[in-house]
Amino acid sequence: MTEDNWLKFVAFCAKERDVPRLAQFLDLFLTHEERQSIAARLCIVKALLAEELTQREIAEQCNVSIAKITRGSNELKRLTAEQRRTLKKLLGD
Repeated sequence: MTEDNWLKFVAFCAKERDVPRLAQFLDLFLTHEERQSIAARLCIVKALLAEELTQREIAEQCNVSIAKITRGSNELKRLTAEQRRTLKKLLGD
């Protein structure tokens, strides 16, 4: 995978404003397992940003391993404070 193709894919996704239609397109590009993995990562990131649960509790809630929680936590540490605020805002329900 090239970075250029990844950015083209992200730009493609950003253009589609209709969520059901985007979901249909993503079904074309992603396998069931890939969609589950992304959904689990979203669960992990939201829980880590909320800072209310332990890693063990997040693992149980998101049905993932502690190692995946640790990887997600390490990735979040790379974000700037502004990026964290933006991500929290975007993921807010």
